[in-house]
Amino acid sequence: MPAYGGSVPDATPPTALTIAGSDSGGGAGAQADLKTFAAHRVHGTCALTAVTAQNTAEVRGVVALEPWFVRQQVEAVLDDFAVGGVKTGMLATAAIVREVADLAAAGRLPQLVVDPVLVSSSGHRLMEPEGITAYLELLLPHAVVATPNLREAAVLGDTTVERLATLDARVDVAQRLRTTGARYVVVKGGHLTESADDVVAGPDGVVVLPGTRVVTGNDHGTGCSLSAAVAARLALGATVPDAVAEAKAYVAQALAGAAAWHLGAGHGPLDHFGWSASP
Repeated sequence: MPAYGGSVPDATPPTALTIAGSDSGGGAGAQADLKTFAAHRVHGTCALTAVTAQNTAEVRGVVALEPWFVRQQVEAVLDDFAVGGVKTGMLATAAIVREVADLAAAGRLPQLVVDPVLVSSSGHRLMEPEGITAYLELLLPHAVVATPNLREAAVLGDTTVERLATLDARVDVAQRLRTTGARYVVVKGGHLTESADDVVAGPDGVVVLPGTRVVTGNDHGTGCSLSAAVAARLALGATVPDAVAEAKAYVAQALAGAAAWHLGAGHGPLDHFGWSASP
């Protein structure tokens, strides 16, 4: 991961694109993605899929954008920038999933990282059944990396979170999700397991990335930031295994940095820029 601060090199930075929803509280969604890109010294571009009214404590409203307009945003970026990595976050509706998948099928979304935002932190489904099918049949086949958390892996793998309590079960679901065509599948341990270990299934087998849990209430946007960090590292030229490992280290550092923050009354954001480590 590039060091925080310091001068910007003379070379033109690479560009990454996020296709995601807007978080008015600035902790997750496109806002977290753009901060993560910037922390990696990658120029960030975005195509919004939905606008939310939310803060650290609640989501008060969501308005999904028209699929054709999501596509127009993506194409406006792609027609002007040499995009080196793309990530998807909240796609909001099945129609938007299909629109993004159509762009991916046309080869227009390089180094595609799919963060399948399907279930809220409270367990509420955020995507209709048609959208789940569209992910499995249309979008995941074009993913270089897919990064579901346990709830999302349970939905996509047609199982339950309880059944994913063991490492063997998480390995199994990661391998099954690879049969969609996704090259790598990262099943994140997250806050639902005793450890912060992630399972990475790829063409060369399965690797478990160990992690030490960071005790903090400021964990809003963790999944968004991880997938954005993977996309940023890919845009910088990293291999997928290195990009995933480096992204995990980045998020752990950002969680630790924000552990003592008091931004909002609920789950606050991460320390994307290493402010807590600055002199």
